[in-house]
Amino acid sequence: MKTNFADRLIAGVRKKGPLCVGIDPHATMLPALFGEPGPDAAAKWGVALVERCVGRAAVVKPQAGLFERWGARGMAALEQVCQAATRAGLIVILDAKRGDIGSTAEGYAEGYLGAGSSCPCDAITVNPYMGIDTLQPFVSVAEREGKGVVVLARTSNPGSKDFQQKLIAGPEGEPLYIHVARSLAPMIARLRGPETGWSGLMMVAGATGPAEAARLRATSGDALFLVPGYGAQGAGARESMAGFVQRAGGLEGGVVNASRSVATPESARGAANIRDWERAIDFAITAAQAELVEAARA
Repeated sequence: MKTNFADRLIAGVRKKGPLCVGIDPHATMLPALFGEPGPDAAAKWGVALVERCVGRAAVVKPQAGLFERWGARGMAALEQVCQAATRAGLIVILDAKRGDIGSTAEGYAEGYLGAGSSCPCDAITVNPYMGIDTLQPFVSVAEREGKGVVVLARTSNPGSKDFQQKLIAGPEGEPLYIHVARSLAPMIARLRGPETGWSGLMMVAGATGPAEAARLRATSGDALFLVPGYGAQGAGARESMAGFVQRAGGLEGGVVNASRSVATPESARGAANIRDWERAIDFAITAAQAELVEAARA
């Protein structure tokens, strides 16, 4: 029997901490140790990064777009990284931000969340702004396969204010991202884990808007959060957990993503050899995880 995604994620977070390591192969940031910037270097670097995460973090988040830029070879590199992470027992959230009409969404959902996917992941990010019907195929496959779906709600980029924070008609003129969260209630219930009570219908709640994250939590109930914006984007550990709730072991409610600050710190990009690179990555992951765990328990 397939286990529930939310229960798996929370088990990993309780054991290792809430850090999610972003695997973003920016061509200008790939260390020369892994070769000329391109799909081969991205695959080697990504698999090596996965190996450094083992025992230090429970969750990784490959960024699909930064692999897709290299065409078929880039997609093959993404598959290698996702397969390596899956074999290592890590939880893989694929950051692909898919969104399309129902029949096309079925293809995306089966392609990434379905059994036997060549690019295996435990959850995938999706864009809800074409409507709830575009999310249904992802939720249906996730429900069948014990996977998760991560819906963009209030993101961390400056342009999030252009649409997500606009007030829409209603008695209180609530922001659009709150309306989206409210509309997801039935899906949250469908993907709720029997062991933890948390739901694998996750929402993106940017760390750069802690007040909005707290409001999103009040609306979304048991939905787990994926929190970007920590580290290189400027948000601190405590701000990143503004949408988490107090549980017996401290603040809980999702994972906090860090990419550049843990995957491509300056000390790693300039490493003279692979061992120095490994030490730099180990230190960055361990330090970020420790800071988040301390903030959660404070």
